[in-house]
Amino acid sequence: MHEDKDFADKDALRDRKGGVKKLGFKKKVCKFCQGAAPADYKNPEMLRRYITERGKILPARITGTCAKHQRALNREIKRARVLAYLPFEKK
Repeated sequence: MHEDKDFADKDALRDRKGGVKKLGFKKKVCKFCQGAAPADYKNPEMLRRYITERGKILPARITGTCAKHQRALNREIKRARVLAYLPFEKK
């Protein structure tokens, strides 16, 4: 093994300044589960955060929403498109 590297444990490494550098990523949290207002087709400004510039719905792994709220979000985005609050696609 390398004696010159200082390993604290398997989950953390020491960086150059002596601090602990953790490996991995921060888990995304569903904003709707945390108490945000529920998705509503009458609020297109909120729904625009969950679609791309081209009009595609962002997946839950990108936005961090749970499965229950992702389904509700998809339903409300599709309703807003039918009622012309949101575009189907942008060219």
